[in-house]
Amino acid sequence: MKPWLDSYPSDVPHTVDVDAYDSVLGLFRDAIAKFPDHVAIECFGASLTFRELDNESDALAHALQSRYGVAKGDRIAVMLPNIFAYPIALLAVLKTGAVQVNVNPLYTPRELEHQLNDSGAETILVYSGSAPSLAAIRHQTSITRVITVNPGDGTALSIPGSDIPEDLGDYTPLANLLAEHAGKRPQAVPLAGDDVLFLQYTGGTTGPSKGATLSHRNLIANTLQFRSFIPAANEPGAEVVVLALPMYHIFGLMIFVAYAAIGSKAILIPNPRDMDAYLAAIKDAGFSVIGGVNTLYAGMTKHPLFKQVDLSRYKVAFGGGSKIFPSTSEAWKAHTGAHIVEGFGLSETAPILTLNLMGQDRFSGTVGYPVPSTDVKVVDDNEQEVPIGTPGELCASGPQVMRGYWNRIQETEAAFTRDGYFKTGDVAVMHPDGQFEIVDRKKDMILVSGFNVYPNEIEAVAAELPEVAEAACIGIPDEKTGERIRLFVAPVAGADVDEEALISHCRQSLASYKVPKEVTVLEELPKSNVGKILRKDLRDL
Repeated sequence: MKPWLDSYPSDVPHTVDVDAYDSVLGLFRDAIAKFPDHVAIECFGASLTFRELDNESDALAHALQSRYGVAKGDRIAVMLPNIFAYPIALLAVLKTGAVQVNVNPLYTPRELEHQLNDSGAETILVYSGSAPSLAAIRHQTSITRVITVNPGDGTALSIPGSDIPEDLGDYTPLANLLAEHAGKRPQAVPLAGDDVLFLQYTGGTTGPSKGATLSHRNLIANTLQFRSFIPAANEPGAEVVVLALPMYHIFGLMIFVAYAAIGSKAILIPNPRDMDAYLAAIKDAGFSVIGGVNTLYAGMTKHPLFKQVDLSRYKVAFGGGSKIFPSTSEAWKAHTGAHIVEGFGLSETAPILTLNLMGQDRFSGTVGYPVPSTDVKVVDDNEQEVPIGTPGELCASGPQVMRGYWNRIQETEAAFTRDGYFKTGDVAVMHPDGQFEIVDRKKDMILVSGFNVYPNEIEAVAAELPEVAEAACIGIPDEKTGERIRLFVAPVAGADVDEEALISHCRQSLASYKVPKEVTVLEELPKSNVGKILRKDLRDL
């Protein structure tokens, strides 16, 4: 039963050919051949054409192979914001046949150490501003080769980066590698759809973060699914895309790949939190496509400069990562004439599972229809499908769904139903026309500005303080970030908890979006009869 197929427009196919390309490199090769002189990347007022992007990535790929001995299947960590070096690195990794480990450049040393060791990465491209975090833990990881990156690397721009700490150890600046290997081509590596392309790390409620293993076929499938579902905003060689979403996040990464594959220009935004600089960068760009989370769109519509942004070529805004509020979409429509097109997906699904259609007169409040070649169902705790309109766990299958978690057999088995559907952990209902609405999260995950935050990690950090006996955190609604983190603690008998000191401690070990904004001290936290802390009871306090 797939009622959503009856709601598809006549120009949207029910399935896509996931074997149309052998690899994601094939998608890029196609765009480079068709649009060599089109601008591929724009940032800091400079640009790279597809031909130039190809040449720069050739140089880096040659360096990785000839100087560092990188071979097919090796893991390469990429710890970069949205700057020129990111797409250069991505294309270079593709050409070597290696596996890209996407790393948040805001990670603390503790978070970075786990991801590097879990992935087994031996090579890392690291933004100069993130080098101190790497320096603090490098010798506890498998990293043997470090390439440092400054904002203008890959172009003629000379933009200074941060000072590299002396205790980082041996490293090579990316600019040096690009200069030394300019004009050289890497050795060709055979690629296939089943080859692993990305390790996209996602947290877990019962343990450390896990690497979702995404293949070339996963990304090819999602690119073609997206392209076929939104044909009006996928005109080859004509789209201009604003990439305010970080490319180390699966949402931003997928948008870049999908639009680069059709020869689009991507405007990279290194820091969308600087709203003045961000809007100045896109004001005269004549962009047609943008992706973002609720926080981004709300901030844009409330900023006075947004009224000056050129919307003459605007087509669509995609929303995901966190729930789009109706008020935000209404404000967006008042400026642009169209609602935000909301979708749903996860790191494990590369990411798009469902998406609304363009051109809707009203904001649906749903996450839309399953994209082509995707099956979605809602099940009860016994994995039996529930009737339409009945809440249950949303489960999905399709060529965009990961093969499993990196080196985690048990977690992989637990993530799928007996008949092979991925369990998203989200509670949803299916509407009669096949649209899906997310009701709640089955897990205790918290969404802060589109980033997954998992309570156990924060609680473990809080409990490191000797005066803290118990800790539990929940997400509470926040107009700016979707949710903010409220931490509850109970002190050790006879001790006092300094709330500011606790937050400061968390800030040292957690990325900024994971740091609690509020701390409540209780004499004792509510527990079940077996001693399990009851987060649901904390929500009533």
